[in-house]
Order: sequence, then C-alpha cells, then structure tokens
Amino acid sequence: MFTGIVEAVGRVVEWRASHLAVHQPGLAAQLEVGGSIAVNGACLTVVEVEDGTFFADVVPETLGRTNLGRLEPGDLVNLERPLRLSDGLDGHLVQGHVDGTARVLEVRRVDLGREVSFDLPTTLAPFVAEKGSVTVDGISLTVAGVDDRSHSFSVALIPHTLASTVAQSYVPGTLVNVETDVVARYVARLIGTPVQAETS
Repeated sequence: MFTGIVEAVGRVVEWRASHLAVHQPGLAAQLEVGGSIAVNGACLTVVEVEDGTFFADVVPETLGRTNLGRLEPGDLVNLERPLRLSDGLDGHLVQGHVDGTARVLEVRRVDLGREVSFDLPTTLAPFVAEKGSVTVDGISLTVAGVDDRSHSFSVALIPHTLASTVAQSYVPGTLVNVETDVVARYVARLIGTPVQAETS
C-alpha cells in the first residue's frame, strides 16, 4: 500500500527483457531484495540492489497495463516506498495496481502551477469524480474537473509537485499511468460495475 506522495525521482539505467534498473542512490540504500517499490505508480518487487541502483522484473500484465514498457535508459520515473503503519496518510490510499493509461491532452500554465487535462478511458470514467482522488504516475492528486462530453479529467499541479515529480515534463501526448480510487472500485464491484483496463 502506498500514499501517492512521491519520495524521489530516479533515472532508468537499464531496460531489457522485462528487467528494469533504476538509479536513485538515496532510495536504493533503503530498499531490500523482496521488498516493494512503486515506479510511476506501479508496484514492483525489488530483485537486486547494487551501487545506488535497484532492479525489478516487470511481468507482461504490468507491461500491458502501464507505461513502463515504453521507458528507455535516461528516462525519469517517480518512486515511492510502501506505506508503514507508523506513517501519516498525507495523500490517499494507493495500491500500486495501475488500472490503465491515459494521455495528456492539454497543459495550461496558471498562477502557482499548471492545470493538466487527460483523456479519460471510458472503462475508468465511473471511478473518477470531481474533487475525488486519482493517482497519475504514482502522484496522489485531487480531480479538479471531469468533462463527460470530451471524455477527460483535469488536475492542478502546484510548484512543489512539478519540482518533485516527472509531472514537470508532461506535454500533450505524454502517456501516464492512472489508478482510480480504491474505495470507488470496491463500491463499483459491490453494485456490479466491472473495472476493466484500457490503454491509450
């Protein structure tokens, strides 16, 4: 379980045969083999740690549902270690189970940050609500608005988020990972609305 509060940004140094290596010395030193790490919001298992770099295997299910398969050496990724029971819940409850991907539609500069709109896959639309929570590339965000006509949702990014995450690089067309609110998904399950993955 995570909170969507990104701890650090790491750099991909190797990506081959579903084997991902990310360099982030400060965070790598705190990881253990067999432990979990969220990479752009996707929960992965650490299989090796060496010289400030951690390694994780990425299975086909994760490749098909996230943007991790599009990463290349040199790309930056958001990183977060799992929530501990002694930690505060500063973001919202995030499982690290990405529902699907979306694309950036527009980036608007505003006072104290940017407003970013994303396409909203129809299968995820029932679980994204204005003023609700959503996770984008592992970042806990509040939904600023939902436009059912254009099938999109928007968020506001403050300077701290832009400076501390990969969100600073978002441009129209950027593919992002989306995890909807776990509470919304369980409610949907109880009333019979299926949660399906959809990629853009």
